[in-house]
Amino acid sequence: MFAKDWKKDLFTIPNVLSLFRLLLIPVYIILYLKAEKPEEYFLAAAILAVSCLTDLIDGKIARHFNMISNTGKILDPLADKATQFTLIICLIIRRRNPVLLFLAVLFVIKEAFQAVAGFLLLRRGKILKGALFAGKVSTTVLFISLIVLVLIPNISETVVHLIAGVDIVFLLISFVSYIRLYYTHSPMIQSINESKE
Repeated sequence: MFAKDWKKDLFTIPNVLSLFRLLLIPVYIILYLKAEKPEEYFLAAAILAVSCLTDLIDGKIARHFNMISNTGKILDPLADKATQFTLIICLIIRRRNPVLLFLAVLFVIKEAFQAVAGFLLLRRGKILKGALFAGKVSTTVLFISLIVLVLIPNISETVVHLIAGVDIVFLLISFVSYIRLYYTHSPMIQSINESKE
């Protein structure tokens, strides 16, 4: 069922916006890693802001026009996570900050757990209805805080440590929330056949 649905669902407006966010990733990488002047850092941050904006828009469109699909439930978070991971790695390359490195490791562990757990759900014919509130808050905090680090390249290392520390706390809360979700009979987990087309 799911394998057949993705072709039909791929080119809905929300999913096209998710694909657009994925296409913005290499653009951001080039702009940020080559940035030297304030306006170049601003442009890189603007690309991230556009990515965040399309993330908000695609969710609203999907709900308002009943375009929620199983494909979108995978594609939307994939675009989010790929963008977040790229952002963290680029910041590590430019800043060489060990706290950011720890953040990246935690991010990878959390996402690897969710990927494996999600795959196991699919094998059982089930899927998550959507992101947990803790996950949405963590994503928002991560995007905003890391965009600040991109926008202000001369920010002190103390502030970088503080921002990364806050991100780590929210990421841990989200991680624990998803661990509990996958190991309980949560109403957030439903059959693929029961999910909206």
